[in-house]
Amino acid sequence: MSSALANGLAGAGGGIIAQIITYPLQTVNTRQQTERVSRESRDSRGTALFQILQVVRSEGLPGLYSGLKPSLLGTAVSQGVYYYFYQVFKNRAEAIAAANKKRGRGDGSVGMLSWLVVAALAGSVNVLLTNPIWVLVTRMQTHTQAERKIVEAKRETLLKEASQSVLTASSLEVQLAELDSLKPHPYGTLQAAREVYNESGVTGFWKGVIPALIMVSNPSIQFMIIESLSKQLRAKRAAKNKDQQNITALEVFVIGAFAKLGATVCTYPLLVVKSRLQAKQEISGNVSLRYSGTADAIIKMIHHEGFRCFYQGMRTKIVQSVFAASVLFMVKEELVKVYTVLANKSKVNV
Repeated sequence: MSSALANGLAGAGGGIIAQIITYPLQTVNTRQQTERVSRESRDSRGTALFQILQVVRSEGLPGLYSGLKPSLLGTAVSQGVYYYFYQVFKNRAEAIAAANKKRGRGDGSVGMLSWLVVAALAGSVNVLLTNPIWVLVTRMQTHTQAERKIVEAKRETLLKEASQSVLTASSLEVQLAELDSLKPHPYGTLQAAREVYNESGVTGFWKGVIPALIMVSNPSIQFMIIESLSKQLRAKRAAKNKDQQNITALEVFVIGAFAKLGATVCTYPLLVVKSRLQAKQEISGNVSLRYSGTADAIIKMIHHEGFRCFYQGMRTKIVQSVFAASVLFMVKEELVKVYTVLANKSKVNV
């Protein structure tokens, strides 16, 4: 097995474990990002824990895991694709650096810019291949929220008609009771896929791909920090003890958390725009809630909600993504170590 494939499988395994642990936070965060709140009606939405309890109370525990199956598939494919191509491009960058050293250029190490390019290339391949999966996951995570908005819009319409004497009091009471009895329709992966296709055709599965591609800078920044800090730590450890250059699982956890924190703060507004584009658009007759593309979304969000909307749910995201990234890197590194030990043993036995 090649090192690229081993890293890809290890990344997929680490990603799945991290996703299962932090998925409730991810569900709440996606709903926070896609919640349309005008400047005038903006209020405190409570902590992530409070919102998790609200979801459990109104939808039960399954509500926190809406879209988990395609999300696990997406995580496995996404992390596998990313780490596979990251290792392929990384090996190429290291080979180029080593060749340049032989020619008398450089010290043989890969520079910061090269790390950024490696991460960006791997990220771009990953986004283009896996975007349809994340469109479905976002739809499933926000389906109940969208259904609730539809009911609220119908309720407002009925109350308006009643105030204009279009509806009688008895008719209003009956129709409001019918609305209150409505429950979200069953909504699985196939239903989500059918809805996306009916709305926008095949291209609908690549909604949000532009901000997603721009967000490639997130893992680029993240891996630049990780590689730089890991390199420095290994160098210091090698200076003290030449036989001990590996970094521990705890150190990988801390480095991963620090790197993800910096990357998330820098790119969070793009993540909000991407989630808005991928969520259900036909929420009501209000055109301010519908986005035709990235630029249209940004303009309408600024106009109707102000710049603060680009940071909705960022605290939740920081907790979720930092913890998930830390778990992912820790598990991935341990799996790679196990593979390395087994590979070395097999070579000795041969």
